[in-house]
Amino acid sequence: MDRTFLRFLLVGVLNTIVGLSSIAFFLNVVHAGYWASTFLGNTIGAVVSYFLNKRFTFRSNTSIRSSLWKYFLITFICYGLSYGAGLAGGRLLAAVFPGFSAKLLENLSALFGTGLYTIMNYLGHKIFTFRPSGTVAQRAGESS
Repeated sequence: MDRTFLRFLLVGVLNTIVGLSSIAFFLNVVHAGYWASTFLGNTIGAVVSYFLNKRFTFRSNTSIRSSLWKYFLITFICYGLSYGAGLAGGRLLAAVFPGFSAKLLENLSALFGTGLYTIMNYLGHKIFTFRPSGTVAQRAGESS
C-alpha cells in the first residue's frame, strides 16, 4: 500500500475529528442547516488538512501560491459531489425508512458524504494538488 495513503488516512483521522465535530456543532447546536454546517465544518477541517497534507502526507515542496488554489479547488469540487451524494443517500434512506427522524437522516447523510469526500480528496490532491514536479522517470525513483 502506498505510504502516502497511510499518512493521508492518519491526517484524515484528525481532519475527520475536526470536520465532523464542527459539522455536528453547526447542525445540532447552532442549527445552521445541512449545507451551511457541512460547508463550515469542512472549511475548518480543510485549513488544518492543507498544512498537514502538504508537509506530512505528500511531503510536497510546492509553494503555497502554487498549491493552495489547487487544494481549495479540489476540496470544493469534492465537497459538492460527495455531500450532494450524501444528501441524495439520505433522501433514499428516508424513502426506505420513513420512521427515521429528519435529524438522524441529516447526520447519516453527513457521515456518508464524509466517507466519499475523504476518498475523492486523496485522489484529487495526490494527482493534481501535490503532484511532484519532474519527469516521470525522476518521480518513479521517489516512491513514498
